[in-house]
Amino acid sequence: MGFATSIGKYHLGRTIGEGNFAKVKLAVNTETNKNVAVKIIDKKMVLQNKLMYQVKREISTMKLLHHPNIVKIYEVIATKTRIYLVMEYVPGGQLSDKLYYLKRLDEREARKFFQQLIDAMDYCHGRGVYHRDLKPENLLLDGKGNLKVSDFGLCVLRKPGDLLSTACGSPSYVAPEVIVHKHYEGAAADVWSCGVILFELLAGYLPFEDRSLMNLYRKISRAEYTCPYWFTASQRKLISKMLDPLPTKRATIAKILEDEWFRVDYEPSAGYENDEDLNSDDISNTMDSENERTNRTVEGKLHRFINAFQLIAMSSDLDLSGLFHEQKTKLGSEHSIDETLEKIEVAAKDVSLYAERMRNSKVKLHRNKSLTRSRSPSTLSAEVFEVTPIHCVVEISKSAGDLTAYKEFCESLSSLLRQSSAGSSSELQASEADEKARKELIFSNETTTGME
Repeated sequence: MGFATSIGKYHLGRTIGEGNFAKVKLAVNTETNKNVAVKIIDKKMVLQNKLMYQVKREISTMKLLHHPNIVKIYEVIATKTRIYLVMEYVPGGQLSDKLYYLKRLDEREARKFFQQLIDAMDYCHGRGVYHRDLKPENLLLDGKGNLKVSDFGLCVLRKPGDLLSTACGSPSYVAPEVIVHKHYEGAAADVWSCGVILFELLAGYLPFEDRSLMNLYRKISRAEYTCPYWFTASQRKLISKMLDPLPTKRATIAKILEDEWFRVDYEPSAGYENDEDLNSDDISNTMDSENERTNRTVEGKLHRFINAFQLIAMSSDLDLSGLFHEQKTKLGSEHSIDETLEKIEVAAKDVSLYAERMRNSKVKLHRNKSLTRSRSPSTLSAEVFEVTPIHCVVEISKSAGDLTAYKEFCESLSSLLRQSSAGSSSELQASEADEKARKELIFSNETTTGME
């Protein structure tokens, strides 16, 4: 069944994003003539995959947050089969795309984005909202070059001082206390991620990188990083305070706001209170009933999570594609990291993509413009994380364009990864240390289903 051309007062246009359970369409508000983004979610698929709480949480959080540096949700419309999220249209793309082309930003621009990010987090934390998945892919840019925080699918709402326990986030940006399974404060974890982002904006690369996920987490837990020579003393000082492995000694948002380097050309962005009366029962009805329209907020618990050991043990491919912003798939590989990278290049060639190896184990995938008529060529990437010497996790991401190239590449790589390597995993025994690390390691990702 196709999509309606209109929903309420919104006239739907072209598709600007696509996932397993959702499509995002550019739309026009016929009353104001302004562009909006409408995310169309398949209610049946969400319920079948037990992702209803993730949808509820993002809706409720975005309805509660009103800040110029946070993507705004205007309206939620539900029918018997679909949920329509009417949101602010942010045309400038992801901050990660800007970094990809420019490598690193000049100090003035990096500081502006960082200031806007800290303002948004200060606003969120003041309302008990902790994002827990801050990274350039979840930071969008509007038409005026201002930053907008998006993707609250992993956020949590807690009273100040309440401790969290679920390990979630993205490997290179996650705080050390989250990795070691300790109870942690959401505010301190978000500050760590902001510190990693500031380093990346100024340096053009991440402070913590390693092809081995185990080694990466070791570096993070010890805060082992080196600033490039062009960092000023003020920049080094601020970053070191934010990347302190001890959360009790780590800089707070309040301290960052007082920092001398931070305050240069600083123009605070003020949020405002939401005067809408949101009803928790209404929000539940969007997922669980046949109501035609609902606005909602929710509290609840999920019942499971996926770790690296479970991921690799699965014989079939694991597709954890997110509902929000990016399309993602994670595949288990029983090959070495170098063999896996070679298979990525072969899979890319099979579907007429050009594979460009980036730093460490990340690969950018490009389609030759002469081979496609698409107006918006897909932006694809594949990143490999080593769990043991003969077990890897491949994360495939699509942040722009249609779904065809993405699906073709995933299918090709999936087939290649099923082929046995020179020595199968049944014939090769991992060392005792690797096996212990494999069992203890939590693999953090954007669509983790075990949340507070």
